[in-house]
Amino acid sequence: MGKSITHKIIEKHLVSGEMVPGQEVGLRIDQTLTQDATGTMAWLQYEAIGIGEVRTDLSVSYVDHNTLQMGFRNPDDHRYLRTVAAQSGAIFSPAGTGICHQLHLENFAKPGATLIGSDSHTPTAGGIGSMAMGAGGLSVALGMAGEAYFIPMPKVVKVHLTGELTGWAAGKDVILELLRRLTVKGGVGKVFEYGGPGVAALSVPDRATITNMGAELGATTSIFPSDDKTKDFLTKMGRPCDFVELVADEDASFDEIIEINLSELEPMVAQPHMPDQVCKVRDLAGKKIDQCAIGSCTNSSYSDLKNTAQILSGKKTPPETDLLISPGSKQVMKMLSREGLIEPLLDAGARVLECTCGPCIGMGGSPTSGGVSVRTFNRNFEGRSGTLDGQVYLVSAQTAARLALDGEFSDPATWGPAPERIELPDDVPSIRDLFVFPPEDKDSVEILRGPNIVALEDFTELPKTVQAKILLKVEDNITTDHILPAGAEITALRSNIPAISQYIFNRVDADFVGRMKNHGTGVILGGENYGQGSSREHAALGPRHLGVKAVIVKSLARIHRANLVNFGILPLLLVNPADYDRLELGAELTIPAGDMTPGGTLEITTASGDAIPVINDLTKKELDIIQSGGLLNAVRQSQS
Repeated sequence: MGKSITHKIIEKHLVSGEMVPGQEVGLRIDQTLTQDATGTMAWLQYEAIGIGEVRTDLSVSYVDHNTLQMGFRNPDDHRYLRTVAAQSGAIFSPAGTGICHQLHLENFAKPGATLIGSDSHTPTAGGIGSMAMGAGGLSVALGMAGEAYFIPMPKVVKVHLTGELTGWAAGKDVILELLRRLTVKGGVGKVFEYGGPGVAALSVPDRATITNMGAELGATTSIFPSDDKTKDFLTKMGRPCDFVELVADEDASFDEIIEINLSELEPMVAQPHMPDQVCKVRDLAGKKIDQCAIGSCTNSSYSDLKNTAQILSGKKTPPETDLLISPGSKQVMKMLSREGLIEPLLDAGARVLECTCGPCIGMGGSPTSGGVSVRTFNRNFEGRSGTLDGQVYLVSAQTAARLALDGEFSDPATWGPAPERIELPDDVPSIRDLFVFPPEDKDSVEILRGPNIVALEDFTELPKTVQAKILLKVEDNITTDHILPAGAEITALRSNIPAISQYIFNRVDADFVGRMKNHGTGVILGGENYGQGSSREHAALGPRHLGVKAVIVKSLARIHRANLVNFGILPLLLVNPADYDRLELGAELTIPAGDMTPGGTLEITTASGDAIPVINDLTKKELDIIQSGGLLNAVRQSQS
């Protein structure tokens, strides 16, 4: 029996476990990436491990999130990241160089390599055949230390593509169609592997858009073959030696096959407030638009922005519609500038922002009160834009550019000829000299820390019996943005857990932190798909600091579940979903944590004597980690 791309990479990197879906496997990690919103904590954790120089083939520390340097906090974090990277043998990417996923795709990602990053959209590198996965910062820190990365062996779903994109359809519409079919939890425990004759018609930027937003399916990762298109991309990026052909065997078997005819796709849009609320753009014709934002790690490539410039050329957006554009990297900016494509953007009325995440994480560029914002981003969670009642719609770059001119949603049939499919020029300018490579004499580097950088606290072991009240009850699809909001004010505190913990769930229940302080310990009750979205481990670290001992839910998102384990919070699944309705805010629970066995059922009792059965889906190793009080404790114990 032949092998899929996914199985080939996992088999080559397997250090423990069996490749049986659902069984835990440990993978050797070739590359890591961090970004500054999650990276400062990841590097503090790396220092706590005490390894010294990184033990990967390549580790890169990017600064792309916290670039609104209001006060000392963000610049202090950036200085710390630069100096700790230099001492540890990692590459540093300064603020403004570009968005981590776009930069990594252009400069470092390799077909067949394993990559984990402290950002949920790390699967972008799957666009050139890398097995790239988002992870919590502590998992990335351990990866940098040479430790294996553990995941449940995923099922592999083949997305069989036929035909080719026509008209105004774009790569973004492929993943929007998948989200429409499968929902935001349709990819949990799965890798989406793209194949079929339609793959050859998709450029690497198209592929990277699709794998990037595959994170919204809840997937472990997404991956494309490494083929002639990949070879051409890497050659033009000045990296021909990084190319290896990597395709699935003709007789490879898959757990599931999904068919998509690219020729049948048309411009799609995800409506507020979830990426799976997808309909056709023409269905919203006539809805006024207050803002359009083009960029993010999903759609900020040269091809996206060249198309944008061509669509806007000689035209002007209406004064009622703001247009923001964030290029993905300085390489993209240089190519646009060289071809005279910046001026059409400016003349159309666009604001050209620096090469960062920016509005995607509410770091500037927020829409008006209740405003309709059409964005090329990957997430439209409530409040993520920085405006609590902002109405965010997700589309492709070319759709956003065209809608910006109309100032309202319109039928693509009225848009006229579609823009050309863009190919990279043969002489792509390099920006590798902008990266800061580690010095030969690493020991001479002094790590510089600002006053907002607070050392990690030591967490206690899980008690044999947990007695605590339910201090928060939330619904389905709670995201990490709900747990810990993004934005300039809060994100600046990512290196200070005591300070940032004051914002946990503050947009969901402003009294939650106060209740936690009053009681000292507590339990969170949630619905389906709890913790979806960003990989931010602060959404587990903050509750742990406040005293949350357990999260009891109907189902959990993959990365957040791993973060809960990493910081010693017990993740429990309701056996009977109806028990969610029986349990109320303030209910006192007794959890016999000392009686747990890996993967076993446990009975929680209420103060009135009711028994609530729950399952832990933990491996023995994960249970040991939680009982130790978290992964850092477990690592220290193993080293003593």
